[in-house]
Parts: sequence; structure tokens; C-alpha cells
Amino acid sequence: MFTVSVLAAPSRADLTPALIDDLRAGWNGGHAIWLNPRIAAEFPVEAPPAGFWDSWQALQAQGFDLAIQPTRGRRKAVLLADMDSTMIQQECIDELADFAGVGPRVAAITARAMNGELNFHESLLARVGLLAGLPETAIGEVLDHRITLAPGGRQLVATMRAQGAWTALVSGGFTVFSGPVATALGFDEHRANTLLADNGMLTGHVALPVLGREAKVEALQQIAAARALTPAEVLAVGDGANDLGMLQLAGMGVALHAKPAVAAQVDLRINHGDLTALLYLQGYGAEEFVD
Repeated sequence: MFTVSVLAAPSRADLTPALIDDLRAGWNGGHAIWLNPRIAAEFPVEAPPAGFWDSWQALQAQGFDLAIQPTRGRRKAVLLADMDSTMIQQECIDELADFAGVGPRVAAITARAMNGELNFHESLLARVGLLAGLPETAIGEVLDHRITLAPGGRQLVATMRAQGAWTALVSGGFTVFSGPVATALGFDEHRANTLLADNGMLTGHVALPVLGREAKVEALQQIAAARALTPAEVLAVGDGANDLGMLQLAGMGVALHAKPAVAAQVDLRINHGDLTALLYLQGYGAEEFVD
């Protein structure tokens, strides 16, 4: 048995029963369950329907997200989340670079790295090198004035933790950001790279080894194994090329507002909804959300 999920952006809340009924009729689907009126609905089907991706494309054009996955085991015991442009709305290194006066140069490298055009390890070292001489105080300025949490993040983490899940923020960014962000969102743990400084100034280096794509995969494996779980019981979410490994290994890997080259390699894609979409994909109703 499979479950089809149809989601509208909470800001629009324009999902209609007529749209759901049309899909059910065309795919011989079962009874519809509304997880949140006008925002999230689901229904069962015996098998993935022919033409699913054609319907996905059509609904994308209308501003709706569509997903299908096996019904059994949808509620996951681990949440593994990327930070930049996933749990927060910015790329921290780009914000630091703006302080250093090299914003456009670093942003261009970040965009290419996240789209898989550049090696993440080498691109990170190149970007951090451009931050040499930046006062450490810039980190606090960025945290206080430039970093905003992504909508739905607190509900996602709190709801899964309330159901006994372990939650981990795993970032190719920096611990000086992942620590405060993890605390603000309620994560159980965080992992990221360490920016090096000397006498209050960034040196332009990070501690090795660099936490990138393979390290995220290793984190997934380690966190699951430590709890006698398998990767199938993990929900991973991210947007960049360095997230692909964990997205493809996890039982539920979600590309959230992802770069095109990343989304093309992941079946579960959320392009319109916020982080609460990950709760709807697991079958949580709005009344089960924890703030």
C-alpha cells in the first residue's frame, strides 16, 4: 500500500476537496484524510499510478506539492537536517562574507557548490580563505541581525521529539552557527565545521577533516546505529549537493526548496510548503503538532 500526499503552502492554504477527489478518481484511490484543512490531504493507493510525474509537474505549476511513498513505516525515529537554506533561511558563510567585503565572490562559489558544480571540500576551503582577518564579533552580528529560522522548523523538531525521535542538525557550515540554531530549534545535537580564529580574528582556515557529503552520510549511519535503528527509520532533509548522500540513504529523504540538480535525484520534493510538510509526509495531523 502507498500513500499519496498533496500539500499547499500554509501561506496560501488553497487546497480544495475537488482537487483531491479528481486525483482519487483518476488513480482509484481510497478515502481521503485531511491532515489540515486546505493545506494537507492524503489518500491510499494500491500501487504508484502511471503518469504520477506528469501529475506532479501539473500540480507544481499550480503551486502544490505532490508525493507518494510506501504507507508502512512513514513515521521516522530520527530527524537529520541540513542547516543553511533548510532550517534557516540564509547561507551563513555568505552573510559573513558580506561583512568581509567579499560577498559576491563567496556567494557565487556557494551557489556552484550547492548545485554540485564544485567539490564541496575545496569550495569550502576557498570560501573560508576569503574570510581571513574578519573579526570574530562579526559572527554575533550575523546571528543577531541576519539569520532567520525557516518556517515550521520548531514544530517539526518539537513534534518529532515528542514522539520519541532523535533530532540532529548536521551542517557543512560552522559550529558557531549550528550551536545557537540547534538550541533555538530544540535539536538534540548538532555537527558542523569549526572555524579557526586567533586573537579575535578569523584565520581563514577550518579544523580538519571537513564535514561535507560523506560526513553527513556517516552521521546518519552513526546516529541510527547508536539507537539500534536502520537508515530506513531516518528522515533526512536538505537542499544542496552535499546533502544528496544522506537524502538517498535515508528511509525518507526530502529535498526542500532544493537546487535543481539535487531535486532531480530525489523523489520526495517540497518546493512550495514549509518544514511542516515533513510532518504531513509522515501522516501527522495539524492537531498533533507541538509548538
